[in-house]
Amino acid sequence: MSVQVGSAAQPQNAKPDEIARRTANFHPSIWGDQFINYDDSQDMITHAHKQGQVDELREVVRREVFTTSAGDLSHQLKLIDAIQRLGVAYHFEREIEEALECMHTTLHDHDSDDDGDLYNVALCFRLLRQHGHNVSCDIFNKFKDENGSFKESLIADMSGMLSFYEATHLRSATTPVSSPLAAQITQALARPLRKTLERLGARRYISIYQDEASHNECLLKLAKLDFNLVQPLHKKELQDITRWCRALDLERKLPFARDRMVELYFWIVGVYFEPQYSVGRKIMTKVSVLLTILDDIYDAFGTFEELVIFTEAIDRWDLNCSNELPDYMKIFYQALLNLFNEIEEEMVKEGRSYRVPYAIQAMKDQARSYFNEARWLHEGRIPSMEEYMSVATVSISYTFLTTISLLGMGDIVTNESFEWLLNDPKIVRAANTIFRLMDDIISTNMLKYEYGLNVLG
Repeated sequence: MSVQVGSAAQPQNAKPDEIARRTANFHPSIWGDQFINYDDSQDMITHAHKQGQVDELREVVRREVFTTSAGDLSHQLKLIDAIQRLGVAYHFEREIEEALECMHTTLHDHDSDDDGDLYNVALCFRLLRQHGHNVSCDIFNKFKDENGSFKESLIADMSGMLSFYEATHLRSATTPVSSPLAAQITQALARPLRKTLERLGARRYISIYQDEASHNECLLKLAKLDFNLVQPLHKKELQDITRWCRALDLERKLPFARDRMVELYFWIVGVYFEPQYSVGRKIMTKVSVLLTILDDIYDAFGTFEELVIFTEAIDRWDLNCSNELPDYMKIFYQALLNLFNEIEEEMVKEGRSYRVPYAIQAMKDQARSYFNEARWLHEGRIPSMEEYMSVATVSISYTFLTTISLLGMGDIVTNESFEWLLNDPKIVRAANTIFRLMDDIISTNMLKYEYGLNVLG
């Protein structure tokens, strides 16, 4: 929830159209029926042929990268990096982990101060750290002069500087260079590798990689086929979700709320794009659509009196509670419980029904955090920083969405995964804090520059 201007309490017997409500004037969805009309018949005709080609190329790449190139560290590093950038690493997860584990062991078993140029050292450093290996920054000491500064001669090594930048976020790469390295540098400076949506990055890197003189032809072909094979699946998922939204008719029934279904799906593809997580993407998008509406109810449209009974209804999680709610809340409440019933049916079929209670409890916690913020607004009270963060790090939704993301991830997730999340681990707590403060900074700037409000005093 963002900072809001308070409103007076309304009589409980007032009709919805007689109550002065806050509205955010959200712009309508720009997508229309673009995805609901998607025709996958042609894709289905070619799917089997493409899948056969992918299976064949996958084995060729596996041999070339993890067997033939196993003795050439520099070549193998470059190929593993290309595999990840091209978005096909999910085909080789075990092989990549084993290769990097071997590299990490080798790195620690002998003194490598005289081994490797800047490009390879930085690439090895980044790949190992990305995969959770502990690698000291001392690995770069050999590139420093007697004063502890990096040698000026490194500036001429543009591929090494780019690799170093991607490993350390060095903010300098201004010397003119030729394509395709120039395109890769421009992309790296515009958006660091770790902040790039994996599938979007793969689409861009395919265009860069194919212009590299040393590119692996089988790997490039695999990347193109894989992208064209997975993209129709994403379109079909978006079509299914669009039909679900249209069936609920929430755009007409709840016109005050945001319709950001496509944007939410695109974000969730950034969470996991792989084909095996199709169920997870659809669940997470549907829940996120309703979460957005829930936020709008608490943040703007609902009166405090309505929010009191609404929060109690969510906490009780009983469809009979909808009888006590205003019509617009009743519509949402029924949609929410029906969706979680659908999720439970899916989980029962997979033998994973134990996951649903965790998701329901996370939704209750989310609603309670929204209500606490609404109560501060209603009472005109400014909480202490400690009290604020205890609530706001829940309302930012990271823990909730992480819980939902685990529902459709198959056997990789266990009951212990949910218990771990329930115990508020440091990494989740840190992410909640970072996302909350980032969101508040953006909200504060919006109020300041768009509305001329000084929220700091």
